[in-house]
Amino acid sequence: MPREKTAPDNLDQRIEEEEGLIGASSGEAEDDEDEILAEAVEEEDAEPEAGPLQRGREVIREFVKLAPESPGCYRMLDTSGAVLYVGKAKNIRKRVTSYTRPEGHSRRITRMIAATVSMELVTTSTETEALLLEANLIKRFRPYYNVLLRDDKSFPYILLTAGHPAPAIAKHRGARNRPGDFFGPFASAGSVNRTITALERAFFLRSCSDSVYESRTRPCLLFQIKRCSAPCTGEIALDEYNRMVGEARDFLSGKSTAVKDHLVRDMQTASEALDYEKAAVLRDRLAALSAIQSHQGVHPRNTEEADVFAAYQHGGITCVQSFFVRGFQNWGNRAHFPRADKSLGIEEILGPFLAQFYADKAIPKLILLSHRPEEYDLLVEALSEKAGRRIEIAVPQRGEKSELIAHALQNAREALERRLAESSSQLRLLKSLAETFGLPATPKRIEVYDNSHIMGTNAVGAMIVAGPEGFAKNQYRKFNIKSPDTKTGDDTGMMREVLKRRFKRLLDENPREQQNENAETAGETPWPDLVIVDGGLPQLNAAREAMAEAGVSDVPLLAVAKGLDRDAGRELFHIAGREPFRLPPRDPVLYFVERLRDEAHRFAIGSHRARRSKDIGSTGLQEIPGVGPSRKRALLHHFGTLQAIEQASLSDLESVPGIDSRLAKAVYDYFHAGG
Repeated sequence: MPREKTAPDNLDQRIEEEEGLIGASSGEAEDDEDEILAEAVEEEDAEPEAGPLQRGREVIREFVKLAPESPGCYRMLDTSGAVLYVGKAKNIRKRVTSYTRPEGHSRRITRMIAATVSMELVTTSTETEALLLEANLIKRFRPYYNVLLRDDKSFPYILLTAGHPAPAIAKHRGARNRPGDFFGPFASAGSVNRTITALERAFFLRSCSDSVYESRTRPCLLFQIKRCSAPCTGEIALDEYNRMVGEARDFLSGKSTAVKDHLVRDMQTASEALDYEKAAVLRDRLAALSAIQSHQGVHPRNTEEADVFAAYQHGGITCVQSFFVRGFQNWGNRAHFPRADKSLGIEEILGPFLAQFYADKAIPKLILLSHRPEEYDLLVEALSEKAGRRIEIAVPQRGEKSELIAHALQNAREALERRLAESSSQLRLLKSLAETFGLPATPKRIEVYDNSHIMGTNAVGAMIVAGPEGFAKNQYRKFNIKSPDTKTGDDTGMMREVLKRRFKRLLDENPREQQNENAETAGETPWPDLVIVDGGLPQLNAAREAMAEAGVSDVPLLAVAKGLDRDAGRELFHIAGREPFRLPPRDPVLYFVERLRDEAHRFAIGSHRARRSKDIGSTGLQEIPGVGPSRKRALLHHFGTLQAIEQASLSDLESVPGIDSRLAKAVYDYFHAGG
């Protein structure tokens, strides 16, 4: 019987209910990996057998009998309860009925029907609400047969804080619930950091937290290098400081020409008054503002606020390039590679892409597109309803806006060409890796494990994932070592615990036999094709024991031991049933495995340091031998924050009153050891 639900009073409530409806499948959705290149999965184009296809149609026919003739969303589920596809319709019964027809379906839809064993339906008040709900459900469940926005990270903003006598400038990501003025979005953290650095040089704004500001008794290093005016210690009057904050606000709001003209006039006045020192400061401020704009690329003259999207297709892959224009300034661009069936055209991809993109982001007044998406009118209505104001979506053909589209389209083409080149190289490396280590097939998912600790404290295990498209950072996992059976400092015991926990959970959530049954329709499996552990024969044996205890015996294992004197290029490889061996110094496979090992090492150390810093924050710096309450106060008084102490050089630590060279080295070693 269909599990039908009536529409709640508001969309947010409906989304919350829907996200809780199939909680059991969300774990699998979280672990879903990016789709590999179309060239590597040609076997998916095979038509399903008549039996499963007929069974799928019969299942759908049963649900049609009770399907409502109203707007809403429907979900198709496989044998494990995982969501295969999320769709929306103006008339659910009419739309679902179309899947029972024997002909007229693409191979993608045919495979989906064959894998369907159940359905779930939910009604909405309007088709517009159904579109918004569909986008949220796709983001939640990540169905294999939908167009999926994979790299959907939040965008950073610049924040000028409010509620303080001396406002600060800061990078902000997430909900904009802090008091102050937000400027953005910026395409990347790098573009925000560059802009903030330039704004500090141009307007001498502070970037420290309010607590650090209140604790300062002398100017910090940023004042010495002319990136802060040090209002914390009275080096500048608050009225003058707030005047520069206002100039920075005007610049970020799009009044850059007026701000620069004002600085030019002040510089000329200072020069005529023979105040060359002040003129030089103003000159440097102008140079900093010019540096900001030089990184922005194209500058729109008549477009105050718009998001620009241009899509380019080649080789079965689509790249959507996004640009963000705010205050007549371009705040950077980002390339997106939505997962979509290679049979879908750009017009079919852009609509779902935009609905998912704006599911949790602010919507500008104007959206410029390179192609007119399917269901254009419905998309405009849905985004306008979500934004609470009329939204314009345009496909410009001439003028400045068409130039913005052309620029974005060129970037999309170049980004896709780079992606294809990198993926092709990655596939060749994976094939060589399989040949070198005698793997049964080219690996599509490689998991690499490493541990990090200091004398057994704050021990962390780390797993990174790599595949045909490089590192899959959304698949990384860290494991806090917590078993009482794992002895302090026992590297092999830590490795055993990590792998045992990993594969036990994998078996619980994704049984291997179930994966084999649904190999053609389930998409990428979370099961690895190769496991690499950092270490030698002891680590290899520990990994084999852990996986055997979990009931896993068919996943290839490789241990990578550091070379003599820990030299890169002289690694010793251990594989069960083979003598240890080395690869030639310039072998590309050796470089590839080193890169995997180094990435796992980097992630493990970063996770360890984060946990250690958290522990220090709760237990105090007294955890460091020789640091008591008075020396802790001296360090915090001098540096302001724990992060600043962690980043301080040895000479900086030695300059703290009451901290001698021996204790400074102990503090420095505590924060910089690990591996």
